[in-house]
Amino acid sequence: MVAVIKTSRSVRSVLSYNENKVKTAQAQCIGEGNYPMAVERMNFSMKLQRLLGQTALNENVKRAGVHISLNFHPSENYPREKLLEIADSYMEKIGFGSQPYLVYEHHDAGHPHIHLVSIKIRADGSRIDMQNIGKNQSEKARKEIEKAFGLVKAQGRNSKQVSLIKNPAAVKVCYGKMESKKALSNVLNAVLNSYSYTSLATLNAVLQLYGVKADRGSEDSRIFTSGGLVYRILDPDGKPAGVPIKASDFSMRPTLAFLERRFEVNSTEKSFEKKRIRTAVDTALLVRETHFQKLILMLRSQGIDTVLRKSSTGSLYGITYVDHATKCVFNGSELGRNYSAKAVLERCEKTVEYRAVIIQKDVLEMGGQDKQQYAGAGVSEVFASGIQELLKAEWQADYVSGKFKDRSRKKRRKGPLNRN
Repeated sequence: MVAVIKTSRSVRSVLSYNENKVKTAQAQCIGEGNYPMAVERMNFSMKLQRLLGQTALNENVKRAGVHISLNFHPSENYPREKLLEIADSYMEKIGFGSQPYLVYEHHDAGHPHIHLVSIKIRADGSRIDMQNIGKNQSEKARKEIEKAFGLVKAQGRNSKQVSLIKNPAAVKVCYGKMESKKALSNVLNAVLNSYSYTSLATLNAVLQLYGVKADRGSEDSRIFTSGGLVYRILDPDGKPAGVPIKASDFSMRPTLAFLERRFEVNSTEKSFEKKRIRTAVDTALLVRETHFQKLILMLRSQGIDTVLRKSSTGSLYGITYVDHATKCVFNGSELGRNYSAKAVLERCEKTVEYRAVIIQKDVLEMGGQDKQQYAGAGVSEVFASGIQELLKAEWQADYVSGKFKDRSRKKRRKGPLNRN
């Protein structure tokens, strides 16, 4: 099981997101906690007012909405009763057992998952501290629930168990090999309501991994001026292939107006998700001799794809990070100046240049066979040997701890006795 916790300034937007999924038959509200009646007897207004009423007890809290998703292995198709037991147990273990919350089962991704909507204002008006809740309470709760309910573990999986983070290339659309509209619909269902994108450009960064593009056309085109939107299949070179399909032709109606509502919902601050990507990049560049392509592969192994933007001459001018674990999309500039395309390239070059300087310096100080052998060594081996040399204990042959020394005391010579 994988748990993802987010907070929001707007409780209404979090609830609306899940209720809109219910309207499009992509989800259903299966239960509630600490509500005065069952979900079957409540409309949208009743669900919302219960949350807003308690939130109003503490107006100093700006991000009172809490949105949690519990994600299960694709093989885990549990009945409603078990999902509710898992939800109740999880909320109790992270300190939300007494809070009002709603449980939604979603059917819009390749793996089973549920969403929990709640607030962090207690009935007495106090605020629930959510600092490091994902690392502390949630992580502990996840492990206990996996053991108690016999779930597939998110960590320590054996070779027969599959990660929830899948490579998008596995379901990439190939023009001519499948029915276009059905293939596009599958991709849109998997991406539009799952990933947290804030613009058409960041959405296309995700869709591009699936061989799809959302296109408004040129500014003087009829599609653009009328506020229309089409979806295109891309060939292996990233160029449009086949006939585009209008957004209004799909059953879920992923129109420009729909996307703009999603942009607003996804615009909340995501400090934890940003930190995860920053940490992954920094770790890759910390010690290893990491060139740019190696960095891309290392990030991909952690479920983070990099979408590169290049000019007509082939020079790189932009980078977008797509994190399939947290379903978040960020341009490099959103993460900070050290994570833009230019800065990452420079950081990669410095790791290589730094090691080259070490090799050159050490080779000049060596001679004979050792010099030849050292010059032919790999950079990684050279760097490793340098570290070992720095950490090697210094040998001092003459040193013996003072307390073990045999100290011979000098006898004081006494002068001759005066005898009368």
